[in-house]
Amino acid sequence: MLYDWTLAGRRVRLWKPVGESYEHVLMKALGYLMFVREYPDLRIEHSVGLRYKPDLVSQDKHDRFRFWGECGTVTIRKIKWLLKHARVERLVIFKIYGATSFAQDLLAGIEPGLRLPRRVTLINFKPEVIEEVTTRDIAEVPPEWYTATAL
Repeated sequence: MLYDWTLAGRRVRLWKPVGESYEHVLMKALGYLMFVREYPDLRIEHSVGLRYKPDLVSQDKHDRFRFWGECGTVTIRKIKWLLKHARVERLVIFKIYGATSFAQDLLAGIEPGLRLPRRVTLINFKPEVIEEVTTRDIAEVPPEWYTATAL
C-alpha cells in the first residue's frame, strides 16, 4: 500500500510492503518530520551499501552518517554495530510500544564509550498518536505526541 504524505511542506511517498505494519510507516513519517529541518537531505529507506539499511538517514559530502534513524524493532546488537562500525554521529530510535524497558536494555547493553552525549536518543511515541494522525498533511510533530530520552 502506498501512503502519500505532505510532511513539513514536502511530498513524501512511503510504500508499506506486505508484512510491515502501519505503525512502522507512521514512525518513519513522523521521524522524518521531526528531523528534516535539522537534516534537510534526510532520506527514507535509502540503501547505504552496508550490512544494515536505515529507516532514515542523512550523510555528509564524504558519505559519513550524520543521522541514522531506526523505527520499531531493533536489536542491541544492531545498535552497537552501527555505533562502532558505521560511526554514526547521531542515532535515533523510534518506538510506539515498549520503550521503557528498551531504554533500560540500551543503557545496560551499550558501553558508555559508544554513548557519547547527544549520540543516541530514544523517541517513544504515545500509542494514541496512531488515532491522532488523521490527515496526510502534517506540518509538525507536537511535543505531547512523544517523549525523548537521551542515552
